[in-house]
Amino acid sequence: MSALPLLVFDGDCAFCSSSVRWAERHIGRMPRTQPYQFAPLDELGLTAEQCNAAVQYVARDRQVYAAHDAVAALLLGAGKGWWVLGALMKAPGLHWLSGVAYRWVARNRHRLPGGTAACALPPR
Repeated sequence: MSALPLLVFDGDCAFCSSSVRWAERHIGRMPRTQPYQFAPLDELGLTAEQCNAAVQYVARDRQVYAAHDAVAALLLGAGKGWWVLGALMKAPGLHWLSGVAYRWVARNRHRLPGGTAACALPPR
């Protein structure tokens, strides 16, 4: 069994990888991270399709959070001032807005700093 909590991300995406490295440098209580390409997905209750579509956070209680909910869960457990940002992301109205922002970033991650063509999500 993998140690939890665990943040599972797209290791083929340069933008995702650089974002995780940034978080590891700046967030004091950052959970373990692992590219989904090397994670025991079955054991975590995840699929490659889920992980390719959005970042996944598997909490200690094995609850899985995806996309902006994964980011909020990570921040809530990060301590210091990070938990405030995580709580704001869960607040009514702001939760919806953080979802819109996450989906925009996910759709455009190949165009953002550090992004490459490999970062593009497959067409729907």
